[in-house]
Amino acid sequence: MSLLVKKFDYKELKKESKEGKRLYACPDGNHVASVTTILDKTKDKTALIEWRKRVGEQKAQEIVTEAASIGTRMHKFLEDYVETGEWPKAGSNPYSQQANNMATVIKDNALANINEIWGSEVSLYHPKIYAGTTDLVGVFNGVESIMDFKQTNKPKKEEWVDDYKLQLTAYALAHNEIYGTNIQEGHVFMCSRDGQYQQFDLWPDDFKAWESKWWDRVYMYYCLLYTSDAADEEDSVDLG
Repeated sequence: MSLLVKKFDYKELKKESKEGKRLYACPDGNHVASVTTILDKTKDKTALIEWRKRVGEQKAQEIVTEAASIGTRMHKFLEDYVETGEWPKAGSNPYSQQANNMATVIKDNALANINEIWGSEVSLYHPKIYAGTTDLVGVFNGVESIMDFKQTNKPKKEEWVDDYKLQLTAYALAHNEIYGTNIQEGHVFMCSRDGQYQQFDLWPDDFKAWESKWWDRVYMYYCLLYTSDAADEEDSVDLG
């Protein structure tokens, strides 16, 4: 039996290519960038670049690809559980088994504290600005919240997860804008490859500060985008 409690009529948003960019197609007719794209294009990648240099490009790509595969499988196990109410079994693939074990850790530590799940893999958008998909919307320990699942190769420190909190903030703002809610709390449920559980929380007392940081990143993204587009147009002019 599904764990979902239907409270809002969530609609799936499709991704479409527009002028060479992959964008979300919103019901209002606009095509907008995803939350993850905005965060990726505006983040400081110095540490990531140094890591790729240190381990080598080929090895780095192998690690990233493997982590993405396990993360996708872990999400799918949790998504299927929410949809059916039955815990899915892992296949014989060792990555599938590891992902299932990681999903079990999240289920046991996080889902037990969720009072209601209004939607799974919920598409959200802020008109004309951005869109994205959050793993869960519902009630966590009695409070309306945005919730996301994350996998990690190694446990993370609090100061490393700012972008996760910005992601939660962006989804909360979009949900509030479209559905008239006042969500100001969010939670990231994370499991590392060795089975350690971590939880990173966005609390109402800090929501305004994270909201300000999010809009700063959005502004930065569109400034970079328009600068890039202007440069492309200039390069395309025939000066002969």
